[in-house]
Amino acid sequence: MRDRLYIDDTRQRIRQGHPWVYDNQVLRFEGRPQPGGIVQVFDVKKGPLGQAYFNPKSKIRARMITKDLDEPIDAAFFERKIAAAWAFRKRMGHTSSCRVVFGEADGLPALVVDKFNDVLVLQTMALGMDRAKDDIVQALHAVLKPRGIYERNDAAVREKEGLELRTGFIGEPFGTDLEIEENGLRIHVDIAGGQKTGHFLDQRLNHAAMTRISHQARVLDCFTHTGGFALHAAKYGAREVLGIDISEDAVAVARRNAALNGLDPRCGFKAANVFDFLTDASKRGLLWDVIVLDPPSFAKNRGALEGATRGYKEINLRAMKCLPPGGFLVTCSCSQHMTPDLFRAMVAEAARDAHRELREVYYGTQPPDHPIHWAIPETLYLKCLVLQVL
Repeated sequence: MRDRLYIDDTRQRIRQGHPWVYDNQVLRFEGRPQPGGIVQVFDVKKGPLGQAYFNPKSKIRARMITKDLDEPIDAAFFERKIAAAWAFRKRMGHTSSCRVVFGEADGLPALVVDKFNDVLVLQTMALGMDRAKDDIVQALHAVLKPRGIYERNDAAVREKEGLELRTGFIGEPFGTDLEIEENGLRIHVDIAGGQKTGHFLDQRLNHAAMTRISHQARVLDCFTHTGGFALHAAKYGAREVLGIDISEDAVAVARRNAALNGLDPRCGFKAANVFDFLTDASKRGLLWDVIVLDPPSFAKNRGALEGATRGYKEINLRAMKCLPPGGFLVTCSCSQHMTPDLFRAMVAEAARDAHRELREVYYGTQPPDHPIHWAIPETLYLKCLVLQVL
């Protein structure tokens, strides 16, 4: 008999499609499930739920991979799943540079695959998925036929799974300094040294929302990273753009991107602490027509949410004080723990404290290559509001 896991699923969370089985849901085992191995999962009434990867060291004790109790989890399995994920991206019109596999939303928990032109970047962020890496790589070659694959398994979450951090080529080496296209802009991507998998692919629709509000505007892009919102503002007709980021390396890439697109005369960048910059700017009465706030995730876990909310509120309040009546605030959060309702409530509170009124112009989230699975709230993480500040 195969190893079995009996769990408490009285809330029907697993049966409805959420793949995470937490340690406090586990009732008992049958057999001797191995770390990273496959277990059959049953509910308290012995109803079959499917198969999952097992990890005794993780708070997420098992991650569901299929609802079929007997389906082989092999290279052919991963080829079918990745082929389905790629077919969906093609149908949505995302083929050049996009997220090919978005983990749980594509039925492949803890697996991320990003495509930059003809190369792939791979992340296996759970023990079971990491053990299946050879099968995954074989499937990726069969489905997408990439020129090369680079591993970016340097995310700290791997340590919670008992996994080491590592990066490097899977197979033959290739140049990791790439150039991709986004909304008509040319963007440098360093898949070996950039953040996450080398470039944030999830903001491109929100970047495009800068079209109308940027024309002839003075724009301040806070937490600019490699210049995403700033470059788009300049492309869409801003007369002056300043991007701020604490990272000298990110600012250097942003300047390089501006020069690559011929935008450097109107699009400048500065390395600075955004909190300090906005505080000083508001005290001095400096004003911009458009201010963008696209910070890194302040809430890495639920326990950090209260402090993160204070941080988000502070930068939004300071930004509103640097906008004239009728100016625009573009404010984002990429933390899954900062839900859309919490995010809106925080911005509203910042507006009250700044004695400003708000009109919503646009609300955006992730593009279709980062699909939101309704049974998995964690797949909804990105929020972007364009607000007119009155």
